[in-house]
Amino acid sequence: MRLKDKVCLVTGAANGIGWATVEKFVAEGAIVYGCDLNDYDVSELGERAHSAAVNVIDRYSVEEWVESVIAAEGRIDVLVNNAGITRDAQLIKVKDGEVIGGMSEKHFDSVMDVNLKGVFHCTQVVVPHMIKQQSGVILSASSVVAQDGNFGQTNYAATKAGVIAMTQVWSRELGRYGIRANAVLPGFTETAMTAKIPEQIYKTILSHVPLKRAGKPSDIANAYAFLASDEASFINGTTLRVDGGAVNGT
Repeated sequence: MRLKDKVCLVTGAANGIGWATVEKFVAEGAIVYGCDLNDYDVSELGERAHSAAVNVIDRYSVEEWVESVIAAEGRIDVLVNNAGITRDAQLIKVKDGEVIGGMSEKHFDSVMDVNLKGVFHCTQVVVPHMIKQQSGVILSASSVVAQDGNFGQTNYAATKAGVIAMTQVWSRELGRYGIRANAVLPGFTETAMTAKIPEQIYKTILSHVPLKRAGKPSDIANAYAFLASDEASFINGTTLRVDGGAVNGT
């Protein structure tokens, strides 16, 4: 019960890592308000789990959600910025020496909006309430690609690097109010986002993981739970890789 009675917000909570985080936080005694683009059923998790439809790129939608939580609970102890999308493409695609395509501006902007601006919106709306109570935890989903790069992910890697940078800034700006900010960097994890990867590429990715398996959503949720708890009370401004020790090369 490391999170007993803590009021926690989780974005992108309908499935994958977000769902596992809500599940873990409830098991640790938290009162959890999750959101996703569309509402979803949390009845199986009991009365401490709540859901809402929130578009994180819509400032008004985020404000409404946060104010509803404050009205119900009077405080917010933890924010997990988990919502994210991918729209992969090579920067420039070349065939027979000719440029035949590349990443579209639309796909670049959509990833920036959700993965970076969404984190900004949610954090800026929640933080004033944490300042009033002189405590709080901001946890944001980055990725190992923020540090390592990844083929076809110019937009995604840039946003996840931006999340690290924002986290480090917030740790300096908000520490004086008793607010901690940290980022978690998942490695290759079994989610709907990775389920479409061809088998041979999947095997190649795992060959770079010393533990010889993909991560599970629960692996990331466990990291969030630790960083959200009082056990991590002196951890601030850090980036925690949860990737099985993945390395590039041999």
